[in-house]
Amino acid sequence: MTQKTVAPEILDAKVVAKSRLFQIEALDLRFSNGVERTYERMKPSGRNAVMVVPVTDNGDMLLVREYAAGTERYELGFPKGLIDPGETALEAANRELKEEIGFGANHMIPLKEVVLAPSYFSSKMTLLLAQDLYPEKLEGDEPEPLELVRWPLAQAEELLAHVDFGEARSITALMLALRQLNSR
Repeated sequence: MTQKTVAPEILDAKVVAKSRLFQIEALDLRFSNGVERTYERMKPSGRNAVMVVPVTDNGDMLLVREYAAGTERYELGFPKGLIDPGETALEAANRELKEEIGFGANHMIPLKEVVLAPSYFSSKMTLLLAQDLYPEKLEGDEPEPLELVRWPLAQAEELLAHVDFGEARSITALMLALRQLNSR
């Protein structure tokens, strides 16, 4: 299998649509074989994010149920959020835990950096496992209090089947956390 190593040449990049939150950019590209195409993507914001699988000493995972405008319903998932300027992924993960579930973590293990849809987005999300939790609450930016849901680690298979637990990043984080925990 031949692996491509040289990215297409970007001939032009221009914003073709924008909203309060997003900008869509058109990229005119020339591939190594001379073919030219226009691709559209979300304009890179330069900000990445974190998602954390917090596990208590009792063996419970701590999840949040929050409203998701995309699905127009409440979804069950792990605490997550953007990395603020000047923060590391570990600092952002601990801040998000304190804001969303009222706990910090003394021990964090980075699991993997993922991209939601690389054809359209460049932002990365660092998935982490958090252990040795301690109570600490910070004020978050959510419009309403998030529901904290404790889920036994021993029932992870049932969580995968839960109708409200469908976000691909949460499923990926769960699978990687389970692999990490089972490797000990």
